[in-house]
Amino acid sequence: RVGPTVGAHSPAGVPALAAPARPRAPRRGINHLAAIVAAVGFRVGVGVLAGVRVRAGVLVLVLAMLAGPALAQAAGIIVSQHRHYALRPVVTGLKSPVYATGSGDGSGRLFIALQGGRILAWQHGQLQTFLNIRDLVDSGGSKGLLGLAFDPHFKENGRFYVNYTSGGLFLSLETVIARFRAIGKSRMVVHENGEQLIMRIPQPFTNHNGGQLAFGPDGMLYIGLGDGGLAYDPLGAGQDKSSLLGKILRIDVHPRDYHQPYGIPPDNPFVGKPGARGEIWAYGFRNPWRFSFDAASGRLYAGDTGEQSREEIDLVRRGGNYGWNVMEGDICTPGNKHCDPSKYVAPILAYGPGEGTSVVGGYVYRGRAAPALDGRYIFGDGGSGRIWAVTLAPDGSAVKRTLLFDTHRHITSFGVGDDKALYVVDREGTVYRLGLNR
Repeated sequence: RVGPTVGAHSPAGVPALAAPARPRAPRRGINHLAAIVAAVGFRVGVGVLAGVRVRAGVLVLVLAMLAGPALAQAAGIIVSQHRHYALRPVVTGLKSPVYATGSGDGSGRLFIALQGGRILAWQHGQLQTFLNIRDLVDSGGSKGLLGLAFDPHFKENGRFYVNYTSGGLFLSLETVIARFRAIGKSRMVVHENGEQLIMRIPQPFTNHNGGQLAFGPDGMLYIGLGDGGLAYDPLGAGQDKSSLLGKILRIDVHPRDYHQPYGIPPDNPFVGKPGARGEIWAYGFRNPWRFSFDAASGRLYAGDTGEQSREEIDLVRRGGNYGWNVMEGDICTPGNKHCDPSKYVAPILAYGPGEGTSVVGGYVYRGRAAPALDGRYIFGDGGSGRIWAVTLAPDGSAVKRTLLFDTHRHITSFGVGDDKALYVVDREGTVYRLGLNR
């Protein structure tokens, strides 16, 4: 099966960059109506439709109402299941976008990470190259430039962080966490040779690399790492606390000792524990491709892609063991005779391959464009292209899951801009913004 990073599951569990199902074509008659509306315009006078005399304004209104879905599709707009919401394209023609985010500096720019190794800045309909590290990045399959996070004080210090894979035919693959600095009044000038290495984590195989970076409300940097690859975690990394693989890490990138690239927060759960890495915040993950913090509650939600039977969303807590490779979502992995689900943190929701094959963690919606979605967790699936809204209980658990969109797109990520708008990233080259269907 395909992994969550950028594809659908293959039999060996290796992500493949398969194209998504093609969108359904609109009915031919509706397309004809759309053409008629465009031809009629708003000309003053009297029109005739099927032999009935009507005012031109009414004619155009009727035709526009009938042709609405076709016009929306022609403009690339995706309308929700109950037609309340719409995804409108804001950037198109990109090559393998994997993430989109604001910088938090109030500029309104949207930064888009491309798998091949570039970061673009979009504003007022214009794209500019912000960073180009293609020479450093080993890209393809589940590899590439996978994550981006801006320092909470980016406006003042210009610092931002990237997560990418490096290696090649004759070099061992590794995950690299690095810092760059943007300079200038607009914070748009970045020197590619100014990279500062934070972490290098060896990768035994080419898939399940994780990729997410995010600063928590505590100012610490959280890092998502997959189990290292192949099927069913053959190295047992998910349950091995001496390994950084199959974990969500928490590090301090502003250590008091400036001679160290990062510090380990003393309140991390495994600090000082024999045989355990102090960087670990939570463990037992297969591939936590995308995770995020709720801007209101500070809770951490992660989407962890399954092997064969379950995709899951986890409410991640300090020191939690989320079960992989003993558990897959809310079930025991095949042939596991020593599986006791009570020993592990259960996901807040899980679903099977009938609904999707590559979960993509999203965000608790806090935007202004769709007020009725406030407080709901929005996530999707890169295999099926579906997007759901989850009603959350006061303790952060899931109460109800509702299908919002059946996009037929290859979703790689969600993102949030400086204005709290929610974006959806399609690997085929488009970034959409969520809003009302008006």
